[in-house]
Amino acid sequence: MLTLYEHPLSPYAQKCKIVLLEKGIPFEATLPNGFGSGQAGGDFTVGNPRHEVPMLIDGDLRIFDSTVILEYIEEKWPTPPMLPRDPAARARIRMLEDVADTHYEAINWGLMEIGFFRRATGALADTLKTRAAEQTAGLLSWLETEIGAREWFNGESFGWADAAIVPHVGTSAAAGLGPAPASPLALWLDRCKARPSVAAVDRAAQEWRAGVPSDFSGALAQGFRRQYRDHRLEWMMRSGGLSVVLDGLEKNNLRFGNEF
Repeated sequence: MLTLYEHPLSPYAQKCKIVLLEKGIPFEATLPNGFGSGQAGGDFTVGNPRHEVPMLIDGDLRIFDSTVILEYIEEKWPTPPMLPRDPAARARIRMLEDVADTHYEAINWGLMEIGFFRRATGALADTLKTRAAEQTAGLLSWLETEIGAREWFNGESFGWADAAIVPHVGTSAAAGLGPAPASPLALWLDRCKARPSVAAVDRAAQEWRAGVPSDFSGALAQGFRRQYRDHRLEWMMRSGGLSVVLDGLEKNNLRFGNEF
């Protein structure tokens, strides 16, 4: 059986789980010990120099990076297909995934830094939340254009692009920043949520949230170090959170990607 090292709230892990479930591939989802603290170890770090989730283990093979994992799954288990046959359509889907993985993920991650880890309060928190709302609205508008009259981002059937986008739009909706009611994007989200694969991933995320306090700021004082890599750091800096970054560096409760 496949092993997928993951975190229930990670959109990168969520899209991999959705695809595995859609294809009916048995797997075991495992949360790495020490994940998020910068002190992860054990089997999770073997063959995984980034120490990031998701990581897929298939026998002796270890694969990190969610997009590479999806590519491996699609090539090894091509039925049902998650990508269309047409090269142009495939390119469009990969661009949609890339926007979701970078621009969109950074916004939702930033909101968690504020609301869950309490890195900003008062006027600064209000500024960052306002910027996040503006940026989310811009992305949703773009996604509305991209889905157009299609039933799915993939086209006629649920697929790769839908699995990559739904974790982010779902998170926005839960935060009150989702698509307008009855809009094409809202109707798409409803269709996604009705799928057993998406519903299972949502349940896992809700169960994890139910087991932890809503204020997780105390964890930062106990050695938990959130990762500020590339698009996430850019989001915080461009949205007005320079002081958040400087404070995290001073207190050593943020980190960057691992050095190889």
